[in-house]
Amino acid sequence: MYGKAAICLSFVILFLISCSIYVGTVDLRSYFFPLLQSPQVPRSLCASGPPLRVYMYDLPRKFHVGMMDRRSFEGPAPVTADNLPPWPSNSGIKKQHSVEYWLMASLLYGGNGNEDREAVRVSDPESAESFFVPFFSSLSFNTHGHNMTDPETEVDRRLQVELLEFLQKSKYYQRSGGRDHVIPMTHPNAFRFLRQELNASILIVVDFGRYPKTMSSLSKDVVAPYVHVVDSFTDDDALDPYESRTTLLFFRGNTVRKDQGKIRIKLAKILSGIDDVHYEKSVATPKNIIMSTEGMRSSKFCLHPAGDTPSSCRLFDAIVSHCVPVIVSDKIELPYEDEIDYSEFSIFFSMKEALEPGYLVNQLRQFPKDRWVEMWKQLKNISHHFEFQYPPKKEDGVNMLWRQVKRKLPRAQLAIHRSRRLKVPDWWQRRR
Repeated sequence: MYGKAAICLSFVILFLISCSIYVGTVDLRSYFFPLLQSPQVPRSLCASGPPLRVYMYDLPRKFHVGMMDRRSFEGPAPVTADNLPPWPSNSGIKKQHSVEYWLMASLLYGGNGNEDREAVRVSDPESAESFFVPFFSSLSFNTHGHNMTDPETEVDRRLQVELLEFLQKSKYYQRSGGRDHVIPMTHPNAFRFLRQELNASILIVVDFGRYPKTMSSLSKDVVAPYVHVVDSFTDDDALDPYESRTTLLFFRGNTVRKDQGKIRIKLAKILSGIDDVHYEKSVATPKNIIMSTEGMRSSKFCLHPAGDTPSSCRLFDAIVSHCVPVIVSDKIELPYEDEIDYSEFSIFFSMKEALEPGYLVNQLRQFPKDRWVEMWKQLKNISHHFEFQYPPKKEDGVNMLWRQVKRKLPRAQLAIHRSRRLKVPDWWQRRR
């Protein structure tokens, strides 16, 4: 009896699998022959819907481009596409926090009508779906003193106070409580004095390492990449890229960090003295950035341990160098992860695994060459999503960020509508 039941059940299972294969819902090759599948053609990630309508406030130059050149700190406003200064080529490590500049520049760009754009600037705030606040809070921190005892920090604090006063007087900020306003804060210490006053807005951050959950979260905010500081590897066409990269694992950077970044000193002890591993303490000078560029391009894997916060610029330097990132973090948030699968071109280790002597290097030595080549190809396919440029281009970093903003707006609108439930309409107040 049980034998007949088992045979019948087997026939049913075989019948269902056969039907699934026939209609195309199951592809057994993906389970049993993953390396025999034809390579995937990279799909377009750009949205097909209309661009987001964004109103950008006309703030004085001292809040944004005036900080790029002290001589124009109090210069004429507004900034236009014709007088927008280029991002300075000698900015060094400050470039990593320049997302605020590229977002502003993308809205100033008029375009030629043929681009696929995720956001366009509108001159009528009544027609806007979102509002952009062009305050370069990260550049303000980097420009106006780094510690609280520096008198220059008063300039940063004063700018924050003036901006908050400006927003609180804005009809549109009042209308939404700031929930449909986009404010970039990519430096961990950006807007450090009054950050909590803007926690209802859509913040552009690189991670949540310095933000309490009550202030910033993935449900309302957008995770941006750091802007890479090494040059992009545009002619990476080696016939055998795996063999041409002679260093197994590469790291070059500051090893004295806070919080989770303390792991860097521990990794230095574990990884030192290994012939094909380059682990070097370094600071970001122009010369050292060039050396890091060369090191990443000649390495198979690039190590990305946490910095002062879970993320750092090094990850995105590795991506544009087509060096497979080795991410060591237990709490990292990654940009565009609802659209991009980082496991297709990155390897992840927990902090516990990375600190086990010999474990990380042994895993990398055993990593299959053909799998590494597939990751290298995928890095070449997706690296343009991490480029920031003017004018913006299809599917580049700034367009990816605007699409992320667009996806946060329904939640913002829901919060706005709910906040109006108990608000007495003007016509009712007049009637009373």
